[in-house]
Amino acid sequence: MKKLILLAIIGLGVVSCATQNTTKKMTEQPKEWKHTTNIYEVNLRQYTKEGTFRAFEKEMPRLKAMGVKTLWFMPVTPIAQQNKKGSLGSQYAAADYTSINPEFGTMDDFRHMVNEAHRLGFKVIMDWVANHTGWDHVWTKTHPEFYLKDPDGSFHRASGMDDIIELDYKNQEMRLAMIDAMKFWIRETGIDGFRCDLASWVEVDFWQQARPEVEKIKPLFWIGEYDELENPEYGKVFDASYSWKWMHKSEDYYKKNLPIQELKDLLIQYSNIGDGSMRAWFTSNHDENSWNGTEYEKYGVIAKPMAVFSATWNGIPLLYSGQELPNMKRLQFFEKDPIQWTNNYQMAEFYKTLLNLKSSNPALRGGDPNVGTYLLNTTANDKIFSYLRKNGNHEVLVVLNMSKDPVDFSIEDEHLSGSFKNVFTKMNRNFEKEKTFNFKPGDYAVFEK
Repeated sequence: MKKLILLAIIGLGVVSCATQNTTKKMTEQPKEWKHTTNIYEVNLRQYTKEGTFRAFEKEMPRLKAMGVKTLWFMPVTPIAQQNKKGSLGSQYAAADYTSINPEFGTMDDFRHMVNEAHRLGFKVIMDWVANHTGWDHVWTKTHPEFYLKDPDGSFHRASGMDDIIELDYKNQEMRLAMIDAMKFWIRETGIDGFRCDLASWVEVDFWQQARPEVEKIKPLFWIGEYDELENPEYGKVFDASYSWKWMHKSEDYYKKNLPIQELKDLLIQYSNIGDGSMRAWFTSNHDENSWNGTEYEKYGVIAKPMAVFSATWNGIPLLYSGQELPNMKRLQFFEKDPIQWTNNYQMAEFYKTLLNLKSSNPALRGGDPNVGTYLLNTTANDKIFSYLRKNGNHEVLVVLNMSKDPVDFSIEDEHLSGSFKNVFTKMNRNFEKEKTFNFKPGDYAVFEK
């Protein structure tokens, strides 16, 4: 039985969340690395002036030094030209599931990049867009019966998106063709898993069918773009899911001055899901950056505390291209708009500290029932968010100023005791004697025992 205990400060009392049984995955779990990994999303089009696999290869040693473990590549398949948006089109409107977008290079270039990533110690996952294709995908000509149709017989446009049309998952031959296409990338390039776009727009029984079939080649890591609070049945298939409700709630918290208790209550709901699957925590990604703004537009002064949370709460931290700069602009989606790199990666050391702590400290293992997570009581519970994660003798303490104000406070909680080292300043603190903090807006602290 897997168990996660979360103690939450609510009012003046302590409430313990219910113990959760978790359903065993229908297929073999990926290797040990999933519990300690992080994911870095690569927007290849905008990453370099060239926008190619070969150009990106030159960046991988830097990312390795920053502590990145898993590289997620946005779709690398050719882009449909009919009804495309902008001059380049959306990478999520595929024209062929088993070919390479010439904008990025060749299949050999992709293989070379994956091999080099593996040599450097990275895992590689690729974006898989199963719900829909572009209007002139090869299947529209060879297998038009694979698609949903409108009453007039035309292809059915995906909700709210004119450049893509939806597939018909009642068609068993289409399902098998989709599974074969996924197998192609495992056999031909050796990738380690999939990030499944709009996973909950596809019937869950397809993923239940696809995963064991594809994993006949090798065990893989599967992260789905869905929120498990809204689609719990998908958690029996995927290793990790998105935390969309958290992202929206935390943005509203900052912009609309919501009570911090609403954030804590939502985290309790996520924790009640249990450890059969994990959540990915993030402050930015390709959709958020392009359409809703950078993390600084969304979170202002608490952008850094939110990033610390994403790397230290139970689950998997997810970073987006350019956050190590930091990138302060919205990247265009359908046009060439390269990240404006400099030699001054201001946030690289910040992320390196967090990512290395995540991968090395057993108290931060994601999806591990042996890790306990405790919300701690402070003298400023309405502004300060503090928690302790424990795994045996290993402990990590996180303290975040989630307000727009300076705060003087102390941690008054029986779960915290002994000496810790601040992972950023390297200073030791004995919490038997030093419980008081003086935080400015945007301040944070992370300690390990």
